[in-house]
Amino acid sequence: MSDSETLERVSSKSKAVNYETVIPNVLKAMAGVNEVMAASGFDRTIHHLVQLRASQINGCAYCVKMHTREAREDGETNDRLDRVIVWEHVSDFTARERAALAWTEALTILDPKTNLGALRKELREQFSEAEIGILTGTIAQINLWNRIAISRH
Repeated sequence: MSDSETLERVSSKSKAVNYETVIPNVLKAMAGVNEVMAASGFDRTIHHLVQLRASQINGCAYCVKMHTREAREDGETNDRLDRVIVWEHVSDFTARERAALAWTEALTILDPKTNLGALRKELREQFSEAEIGILTGTIAQINLWNRIAISRH
């Protein structure tokens, strides 16, 4: 085998998987879950903030860019989007948004020392049980999408 053939073989083994080709039904099902959650009427501002924050934590450049653009299209301001990364240290976010961002961080950075009970108490002061369900599903889904996108880096 020539050097160029070896290089080509190694190169093809290390390239990203084309998920759209190999698991199209899985991606379609995942997109369907997103559509069901979107149809719930959950607050779009919080939806965008949560997706952006999880994507920042996970280091998914593609998702950060996409969710920032989508948030702007839905009327979010550049100032708030610039400060999502430091949400705990600024006064730009409502108590409801702060509870959602704290829950996002807890479910994205899985630290066994996190007091989930205290966070759930805070969530219940701001959201209904159904909203907490959609919020949790949104966080789970964006973490899943982030990991698929990151696997292509």
